[in-house]
Amino acid sequence: MSKRIEVNDLNVYYSDFLAVEGVNINIEPRTVTAFIGPSGCGKSTFLRTLNRMHEVIPGAHVQGEVLIDGNDLYAPGVDPVLVRRQVGMVFQRANPFPTMSIRDNVLAGVRLNNKRLSKSDGDDLVEKSLKGANLWEEVKDRLSLPGSGLSGGQQQRLCIARAIAVSPDVLLMDEPCSALDPISTLAIEDLIEELKQEYTIVIVTHNMQQASRVSDKTAFFNIAGTGKPGKLIEFDETTTIFSNPTVQATEDYVSGRFG
Repeated sequence: MSKRIEVNDLNVYYSDFLAVEGVNINIEPRTVTAFIGPSGCGKSTFLRTLNRMHEVIPGAHVQGEVLIDGNDLYAPGVDPVLVRRQVGMVFQRANPFPTMSIRDNVLAGVRLNNKRLSKSDGDDLVEKSLKGANLWEEVKDRLSLPGSGLSGGQQQRLCIARAIAVSPDVLLMDEPCSALDPISTLAIEDLIEELKQEYTIVIVTHNMQQASRVSDKTAFFNIAGTGKPGKLIEFDETTTIFSNPTVQATEDYVSGRFG
C-alpha cells in the first residue's frame, strides 16, 4: 500500500479567495508527516486537498499538482470518489454513524463503494480492521451494539478502522486527538506509529509535543495576517524543526512565542 505524495506549486481557492499559496512538498511512503502552525494558516485546508475533500465546499478549487506515485489527483476525468478511497481521512471529532452497529460502521465505507461482501468475508474484514485500529479486543463481544455507545477514544479508533477497511494507500488525520483525554491520545499516537508500517500518514496537530512524538517530518505553515493566504514556511525532519529550524518564525512558533 502506502504511496509517495508530491505537491507542486499548489494554490487553494475558495471562489476568488486565495486560502493557501504556492505549496511545494514531497511526502515519502511509510512516514508520518505533521502539519503545524497557528489557527487559520491553511494547514487543514491543504490537508483536504490531498484527497479532494475541500471540494465539498462550493467554489473551492486548486491550481497546481497533487501527485500520488506520479498520478495527478486533479487530472481531467479523475473521479474524486476514487481519490477518497485511495486517500482515507479521519476527522477532528469522531463521527461514527450513530444508528449503525460497530460492525456496520467498519463496513460502511466498503458498502458505499458498492462492494458486495459475503457475511464471512465481512466478518473477516471487520476483525482485521478493528485489530488494525487496536480496538478488536475491546469490542469483539459487542459488534452488534451502536458505535455511538463507545468512549470518545474508542469512537476515534472505530473511525480509523472504518478508514482502513477500504484499503487506502494514504491516511489523512485532521487533529484526531484534539477532543480526547491523555490516555486515549496516547492510544491513538501508538496506533499511528504502528499504522505507518503500511500507510503514508499526514496529521494536522496543534499539539507540539504530539508532532514531535509521532512524526518523522514536520511542515510549518504560517499566515502574514487576516485575509492573507497561508503558506508553507519550512519542511524538514521533525528533530530539525524542533531543535534547529532555519526560519525564525518556525523557531518562534515551536518555542511558544506565538500561536
